[in-house]
Formats: sequence, structure tokens, C-alpha cells
Amino acid sequence: MPSKPLFWVGTSLDDIRSFPADARRIAGYQLRLIQDGLDPTDRKPMPTIGPGACELRIHTRLAHRVFYVAKLTEGVYVLHAFEKRTRKTPKADIDLARTRLRQLMRRRTTRKD
Repeated sequence: MPSKPLFWVGTSLDDIRSFPADARRIAGYQLRLIQDGLDPTDRKPMPTIGPGACELRIHTRLAHRVFYVAKLTEGVYVLHAFEKRTRKTPKADIDLARTRLRQLMRRRTTRKD
């Protein structure tokens, strides 16, 4: 199976670029696994964001999260990336990813019409 392209939604690429080097390296490796159709080391479905949305959990001395959707045929979409500072995922981060996914799905629908 060929590797799926990676698409960055909103500021997600800049957000990952702001991670410390160790977290950035892990995120890149895990996203490559996802692109190749493999399961990342630590992921969790995120139905609160939307259908097919998942959370990639990156553990270094800090905690980082990457929300993505890999179920779409044309590629893997990275919706949002951030440093997690509390045990519970902040509502603002979930809302941002949900909004970006909704906008993405709307754009995909209008392109096909």
C-alpha cells in the first residue's frame, strides 16, 4: 500500500514545529506510520472531535498531542497539535480541532459538487 500524503490544517504544521526536538522527532515518526497505514504507538479515538478523528499521544518530559484524521482516501489530515499541560484535554483544543474538521469536510463536499 502506498504512503498517503500528509495535509496540514490551519496552524498545525507551525504548532508541531514549535514542539521540542524530541517531541517533534516522535511526532514525525508516528505520523509516518499513520501515512503508511500502520498503527502509531499511542493513539486514542476522539469521537468528540468528529468521526474518524484520533489523538496521537507523545510522551517526553512534557506531553504533546496531535489530532488527526487518517480515514479519508486522499491523505492524512493533521488538525491540531499542542502541548498538554493538564490531565484533561482543554476544551479550546477540542473545539479548534472540531471546527477545523468541520471546515475540511465542508470543503471536500463542495469540491465534489
